[in-house]
Amino acid sequence: MNRRPQRKSSRPRTGPWPVNLDDFEVAARRLLSPMAYNYIAGAAADEYTMRRNREAFASIRLHPRVLVDTSHIDTRMNLLNQMLPFPILLAPAAYHKLAHPEGENATARGAGMAQATLIVSSYASTAIEEIAKNATQPLWFQIYAHPDQGVTRELISRGQAAGCRAFCLTVDSPVFGARNREARDRFCLPRGIYAEHFRSLDPKSAKAGHVLSEGIYGTMTDSSMTWKTVDWLRTLTNVPILLKGVLSPQDASLAAERGIAGIIVSNHGGRNLDTAPATIEALPRIVQAVGGRMVILLDGGIRRGTDVLKALALGAQAVLIGRPYLWGLAVGGAAGVSEVLRILRDEFCAAMALCGVPRIDCIKSEVLWRDEPPKFSAQN
Repeated sequence: MNRRPQRKSSRPRTGPWPVNLDDFEVAARRLLSPMAYNYIAGAAADEYTMRRNREAFASIRLHPRVLVDTSHIDTRMNLLNQMLPFPILLAPAAYHKLAHPEGENATARGAGMAQATLIVSSYASTAIEEIAKNATQPLWFQIYAHPDQGVTRELISRGQAAGCRAFCLTVDSPVFGARNREARDRFCLPRGIYAEHFRSLDPKSAKAGHVLSEGIYGTMTDSSMTWKTVDWLRTLTNVPILLKGVLSPQDASLAAERGIAGIIVSNHGGRNLDTAPATIEALPRIVQAVGGRMVILLDGGIRRGTDVLKALALGAQAVLIGRPYLWGLAVGGAAGVSEVLRILRDEFCAAMALCGVPRIDCIKSEVLWRDEPPKFSAQN
């Protein structure tokens, strides 16, 4: 078992904050052990898809407008009957204690400071009940379909009891991808860190790594999961269920036909199938396929407020960030998480103002620059 500490230092932060989300990663890398940094930063195989998530956003240009009253920028929105002050959520991520000793408790406090919704991972290093005690904003709960249906049923029950407003079923991981960084590090959770939700339900999974010694199948996820599994899960709860990890328009249509509340367009941060498309590249086809029949969220590669604006202009209702808030957690605990969200929200507001869209409902595809000049009238 790897006994190296997950952090080089846990001293309180002093001095100025990093100025953008990439700077937070640089600062976090100095604090984290190589194993912890590589686990958070890494992706599958040659990590092409992870890089493409960023590159695809950079290739989309914005269309600035002038002489629009942007003295008040309104980022409020309604998502699944939950009022959000801005369309940015914290994506599920495992093992926050790799980044900070207080783990998900600090993340929940930081989310509360920024008025953001945290989606708790089923592989959290803190139990959902304890996280809920530290949360001042609504929580959602991410689950995998476990091979033992009793384990999955118990996770749903615990999430409901903790007051979670939605469940996110990860559907893109019947197996895990070739995580070379983890294999090189022989990734294993450091002493004292567990997947807390499985300590009593499935002790073997509570300490499992993601690198398999034989074959591709593990004990963490049900590789036989089908649409019947989704239908079964819906019988367990009246809380909205979203499917996380959809890239195919066909899959999005099937979800809409079944009345699923929403989908998260995601490639798992590039951590599973390398050379899959960037999520922002997949988004327009999915929006076209479901025709407004369900909520569409997006994660993968969000690092700037302009990225948030681009995702909404292409049809997403909101976005999720993952690695950036973990860097914030590593650098400054709860305050670091809050600071990452503040930076991203401020950048998003500035991008809205510079594109002449003072409200969320003003964000349309016209925000994006087109090589072919659009038809317009003097009133546009």
